[in-house]
Amino acid sequence: MDRLSNTVRPYAWGSTTAIPELLGTAPTDEPQAEMWMGAHPGAPSRLTRPAASGSAGPATGSAGHASGSAGPATGEQTLTDVIDADPERELGSATVRTFGPRLPFLLKLLAAGAPLSLQVHPDLEQAQQGYADEERRGVPLDAPHRTYKDANHKPELICALTPFDGLCGFRRPAEAADLIAALGVDSLKPYVDLLRASPEDRALREVLTAILTADPDEMTHTVAEAAEAAERLGGAHAPYAQIAHHYPGDPGVIAAMLLNHVQLQPGEAMFLGAGVPHAYLDGLGVEIMANSDNVLRCGLTPKHIDVPELLRIVRFEATEPAVLRPEAAPTGEELYETPVDEFRLSRYVLPPGGAPVDLTAATPQILLCTAGAPRAGQIALAPGESVFVPADETVEVAGTGTLFRATVVV
Repeated sequence: MDRLSNTVRPYAWGSTTAIPELLGTAPTDEPQAEMWMGAHPGAPSRLTRPAASGSAGPATGSAGHASGSAGPATGEQTLTDVIDADPERELGSATVRTFGPRLPFLLKLLAAGAPLSLQVHPDLEQAQQGYADEERRGVPLDAPHRTYKDANHKPELICALTPFDGLCGFRRPAEAADLIAALGVDSLKPYVDLLRASPEDRALREVLTAILTADPDEMTHTVAEAAEAAERLGGAHAPYAQIAHHYPGDPGVIAAMLLNHVQLQPGEAMFLGAGVPHAYLDGLGVEIMANSDNVLRCGLTPKHIDVPELLRIVRFEATEPAVLRPEAAPTGEELYETPVDEFRLSRYVLPPGGAPVDLTAATPQILLCTAGAPRAGQIALAPGESVFVPADETVEVAGTGTLFRATVVV
């Protein structure tokens, strides 16, 4: 088991205070948006393992993993390098057989101080086809107009640690029509008429297409009028006034009104499957996702928007907001059930004086502390600290506090 050192990403939308408050550190006045835990090549976690020396190799503990009790000097490595050196030992044979020699999930602390881009993710088949097509056409991976960075899908789950606001899935078109009509903006009336006159799927497709392909100058004026009206009306319109404050003139402000506004309380979660448009607005949460960079944006961003591909990927169907609450088991585990195998997220709230809980598993795990002072094995954890547990390594957690457990389904 290894204590992880993790990178905090300073994206502009990040909160300047939420992650420092959790970690108990002083804010820097710079945004601290995401802390990554895993083996993503963009910012892999780091750990310290004994380095091999000569022919004797590294010292090992009873589980066959590097041990600091004897042997050669230690050195910092990335979790990516550790897994690459021996995937079956770190991940387990079933994980390697199912997902290949890589950790299939990325765990994060996510702190939104401003709205993220409005976006959607492809399913696995769409990602494979899109990636192969762009590779065949020679589109550079770092090109600003590149859509598919890899051949994987990117389902996500966000679990709130504080009150958390987001957008997820389409509203009923009639509800969206009422919300937009109440603004009293003449240039939005054609959208209102479409939403009220067409079948639901066609209405949503036609209105989103019209928003994303509208004349930029005209849309800038429309968004300004809509923002002023939303500010004046407040109530259900208040989130869109706030979005417009961060993204003045962006057509995504109008597109956001097509989506369900979701407010999570601490402990509640939201699952984001393929084709579901979504955005995070404000709050601190634990996020887990399949290890992919495939994002198709549809607003609230200066980045490239591939409208034809986006319209192919989006699922134009009205849905109820999918708020998940953990399902408790007799073992004390509280599971956030999702329909994917690349990740499995659960929570343990360890009470004072409780018995140790055995979390030994045949799959790799990352354990993240979000409250209290629990222990994983002999490693004491504070809020924001995490450990990587290789497959089949014995691990018990004890003490008092809250731990999130990330692993896979095989």
